[in-house]
Amino acid sequence: MSQLRTLPHPPNYEWKPQPEAQAIVTDLLRAHLESSALSRRLAERMRDAAGARFGDWVDFVVAPASESLRARLASTGFVSGFEAAPGYERFEHEGALFPTVLLAETPGVEVGIKVDAVVDFLAAWDLEDVVIEGAPLAPMRRACVARADGAALWVVERRGYPSMLVPEWSDEKAAASLEHLEAFVRRPRRLQDEARAFAETRALIDAAAAELGTDYAADLFFRAERRYWQKRNRAARVQFARQDALGLGWANHDHHTYRCTRRNFPRVIETLEALGFVCRERFYAGAEAGWGAQVLEQPVAKFVIFADVDMDPHEVQGDFAHEGFVERDGLGTVGLWCALHGESMLEAGMHHLECQFDHAALVEQLGREGVGTMPPFTNFPFLRQAFTEGERWPVDPARIEALVARGLISVEQAEGFRRHGAIGSHLENLERNDGYKGFNQQGVSDIISRTDPRKHGSPAGA
Repeated sequence: MSQLRTLPHPPNYEWKPQPEAQAIVTDLLRAHLESSALSRRLAERMRDAAGARFGDWVDFVVAPASESLRARLASTGFVSGFEAAPGYERFEHEGALFPTVLLAETPGVEVGIKVDAVVDFLAAWDLEDVVIEGAPLAPMRRACVARADGAALWVVERRGYPSMLVPEWSDEKAAASLEHLEAFVRRPRRLQDEARAFAETRALIDAAAAELGTDYAADLFFRAERRYWQKRNRAARVQFARQDALGLGWANHDHHTYRCTRRNFPRVIETLEALGFVCRERFYAGAEAGWGAQVLEQPVAKFVIFADVDMDPHEVQGDFAHEGFVERDGLGTVGLWCALHGESMLEAGMHHLECQFDHAALVEQLGREGVGTMPPFTNFPFLRQAFTEGERWPVDPARIEALVARGLISVEQAEGFRRHGAIGSHLENLERNDGYKGFNQQGVSDIISRTDPRKHGSPAGA
């Protein structure tokens, strides 16, 4: 048995919907919900109060072992052979986003849902007599919050930890995790010397990884990143409050998106690789779009990154993630955003966080909160994506003057940015079905174009 290994990806990252595998997971969740009153109530509250779907939060499913189920899993892409607790057989899917499936001698279907913090879930649901397994701030904590007819409901908190076994965690490690989180929250983002800012960020990452492990360090880093992004985006604050009221946090995150300058792109990739990320598929939407992206994945901590950058057609042929780019005069959508706001990895923060939702429900519910949603840029049965309306940020006058002096924006555009700021960030509403793990290149190209700051001169009613 191996502790969770990196699963092989499909050739050329040709992700496909997996309806047969989805049918297995759907059947198991249906059986669980039929037996668990708390799970049914949670699923209803997720949908009605947060625009979320119960299935998107499932970390693991424990099902009664049988040869027929074992064969069904194997025939639909689930692979066994991973570390599991004694008496459990663990299955993971090779080419899709599905929860871990465990087979065991159990009378019913158990489900574990992922949350940012177990204690927050217990407090939100007034569950006072529940035992939490795992020390505070341990890499994994869990609690069984309901059990009826074998249909147990668990809540699971992970910090870059794939195992199903609750780890030992000392008070010293817990204190160290708080110190490193604080360091990430307070890391220098606004230094004029960008090379130094990246170097200091890397030093913080190396220190956290040395003491806590790379995967735990990655979890801490992105907790800090979401906090920084959220304070600058109203849609994020509205939606987080709705999810936090249910004790869920941001555990439904799908991917984090960074907009990068050409000059710093290799530094961004190097920073992410220090956190355990590996490069996945690359995006290039053609000469008219003028941008490209490197997708990266942290296979243990379960983070995905979209790193966007301005690109020319010939540059897609090389290893642009590591070799970098030659500076050029013009600015595309991504480059102009960075010129107005700063590097995503530094001063500007993330361009958007994408989380998994019931797409239509979230659009309607956020609308009632005064948060509008842009037209969807992907609308497939297996993938739906849309941005909330952009958060407008003020722009440093010195940045505007520098762009005018270089002839990169017009005098009229400069005046619009001075008076009204420029679109800075979004929350992205994503719905995945049939375990689809990929992205829509044409749709991403469309939304990149639609978020060009030059196309949003002044807010409505200004």
